[in-house]
Amino acid sequence: MNIGEAAEASGVSAKMIRHYESIGLVDAPPRSEGGYRRYDERAVHTLRFVRRARNLGFSLDEIRGLLSLWHDRARASADVKALTLKHVADLEVRIAELAAMRDTLRSLAEACTGDDRPDCPILSDMARADSEDRPACHH
Repeated sequence: MNIGEAAEASGVSAKMIRHYESIGLVDAPPRSEGGYRRYDERAVHTLRFVRRARNLGFSLDEIRGLLSLWHDRARASADVKALTLKHVADLEVRIAELAAMRDTLRSLAEACTGDDRPDCPILSDMARADSEDRPACHH
């Protein structure tokens, strides 16, 4: 199948397929005599794997590791589990950071009267030099 058909079958855009090939995440497929990429079911299966891993939030480097483990039939499942649990821990940190951002923004929005006056605690907080280092409101 051509790249458009592989994109449709895998759910990965043709642009991303080319990108994944250019960075060596997936192997470039053989080309037809006319120079067109020719994908087989194995390549589409790999692209689906990559799409699913991306949807689960794995980084490209983590996906590279997962693909390596997936293709290594002698792997230990413990290696896959360890990589996954590290990703879960990273997600938990990101969730906590996002929750803190949400809480800060909610507090700032509540402090804003939202009227026609120019005073704005939201912009004032963002303009503070040290606002990146600590939340504006402590709960």
